[in-house]
Amino acid sequence: MNGYTGSKEDYLKRLRRIEGQVRGIARMVEDDTYCIDVLTQVSAATKALQSVSLGLLEDHISHCVVDAAAESEEAKDEKVREASAAIARLVRS
Repeated sequence: MNGYTGSKEDYLKRLRRIEGQVRGIARMVEDDTYCIDVLTQVSAATKALQSVSLGLLEDHISHCVVDAAAESEEAKDEKVREASAAIARLVRS
């Protein structure tokens, strides 16, 4: 079971909303909307995705890492490495 399973519907709803935002941005570009207005919407969609990412990361740590820590030191270390790599990817993006 994944750490986000309890919040799966909430994540899906948020992702569908973001998908709609991205489609709206594509329409703005098709309609030659002023570049600053497009960038404002790109920023909003980016922030929304970052929020989903942080929620998933929190779920991963509170469920997957904690469960692995109860399992063994090696399993815990692996999950912590995964979380650290995910954080590094998020910071770089």
